[in-house]
Amino acid sequence: MSTLKSNVQINSQKSQENKKKWLKIIEKLNGNYKKSKFEGSSKQIIRARERKKLLARERIELILDIDSPFIELMPLSGMNYENGFGPGGTNICGIGLVNNKLCAINSNVGTRKGGSVDFPTVKKNSRMNQIIIENKLPTINLVESGGANLQDQAMLFNLVGESFREITRRSKIGLSTVSIVFGNATAGGAYVPGMSDFSIFQKKAANVFLAGPPLVKMATNEISTTEELGGAEMHSKKSGVSDYLAENEYDGIRIAREIMKIIKIPKAHFIPKKKIKPPKFSEEEILNIIPVNNKIPWDIRELITRIIDDSEFSEFKELYGPTIVTGWGELHGYPIGIIANNGVIFSESANKATQFIQLCNQNNIPIIFLQNTTGFIVGKEYEEGGIIKNGAKLINAVSNSKVPSITIMTGNSYGAGNYGMNGRSFEPRFLFTYPHSKIAVMGSEQLAGVMEIIRTSSAKSLGKKINKKEEKDFKNKLISEVESKASAYYSTDQIWDDGIIDPRETRNYLGFCLTVVYNQKIKGSKKYGIWRH
Repeated sequence: MSTLKSNVQINSQKSQENKKKWLKIIEKLNGNYKKSKFEGSSKQIIRARERKKLLARERIELILDIDSPFIELMPLSGMNYENGFGPGGTNICGIGLVNNKLCAINSNVGTRKGGSVDFPTVKKNSRMNQIIIENKLPTINLVESGGANLQDQAMLFNLVGESFREITRRSKIGLSTVSIVFGNATAGGAYVPGMSDFSIFQKKAANVFLAGPPLVKMATNEISTTEELGGAEMHSKKSGVSDYLAENEYDGIRIAREIMKIIKIPKAHFIPKKKIKPPKFSEEEILNIIPVNNKIPWDIRELITRIIDDSEFSEFKELYGPTIVTGWGELHGYPIGIIANNGVIFSESANKATQFIQLCNQNNIPIIFLQNTTGFIVGKEYEEGGIIKNGAKLINAVSNSKVPSITIMTGNSYGAGNYGMNGRSFEPRFLFTYPHSKIAVMGSEQLAGVMEIIRTSSAKSLGKKINKKEEKDFKNKLISEVESKASAYYSTDQIWDDGIIDPRETRNYLGFCLTVVYNQKIKGSKKYGIWRH
């Protein structure tokens, strides 16, 4: 492999000014992450402490192996949801090591709205279920929830049912779920421990029932205490819903870790053995090389140079279709293929990427997509040259590729370029976004310009007089709206990604995700849909 070189003047004034702008963007990102870590008011925290309760993040820290990494997923989902409970909703989810086994972990934030589940939270759970099944992970649920937020019940109902279905489907194929109940698990929430392979109830704290004492009194006129109706000891001694009775939270976590010792998981498909060589250029320099202004072009190789091992890259078809860069390398010792944008996608670029996807599938190598494109080229000459046909080939290849893929949004992601570069709808195993990224059908100014042409043409055909001020106001309002909905924060709010990341953390995120995808056998596809030649 050849060693990539850098052509950026890191110490130039322009480069340093760009980094300063990035640091302000990252400061805002960190501020939002701080909000997502909110676990309730001081009153709620004090109340939890008085009851000798741990907080959700403390439970995660204790269940994980010492020094285990933990990749938190979708921490800002629902940050703009009007009736929601804030960024991240009322659960924390991610992947970490428990007894040296990769596990998905879901922890209810019981001190935030009682752990009640709002719409963004259940959407987050739905995405997590997809991640678990695709990556064949066992699951640990740290349960303390007041059930569904009734204001959202119409939107929650089917998705909650889906989450119960997925627990049992995972069990069917040998992917165990362990649930520790630290507090309430009421109504539909009672089915989480009920459907788990292993259930641990905390003595004098777990309350698991389909209906609480007041509802039972109304429905049947039966009077019972919370402990009699759904307490941990009753479920451990009489109903059999509980498999283990924990003395306290620490004991419950200890039991769960013991269970993980006996749970069988697939043997890792590949574990790097040789010493890992870091990139030859600092990841800190990523803030110097990527323009904050998405309209300014830059060479994607500068990013690749700073994330792959030893900056060694075997580029495929380097001189052909230069607006897509393809090639092989290693990242934290894991073999990877890379498909990365260097601008608008031409027919040659699409054809090159299509061939490269086939090669990665033939050789069972995961693909990392680095998106930064305004889409496929348009115009008479390119239509005659078959841009639709060639773009369709790329989308066909992405759709039918079977090797795991990870997508990073490093800039623009417009139109069908998003599809051809493995956007959310094409189900990459993981997808992360840089905070300055934009995702839309097209750029805001282009979209507003198209609408202006259409409105002007329509007015002329109807014989209407064009009001220039109204048209200008309409255009400015449209640009503002499109910009807002194209932003990374809108995307992450809608769970179009698995999180917004500091670009300097790209290598760390990719390394952990590759550990997850290489945890099972990788087998590519040799079959694709019909495409035109």
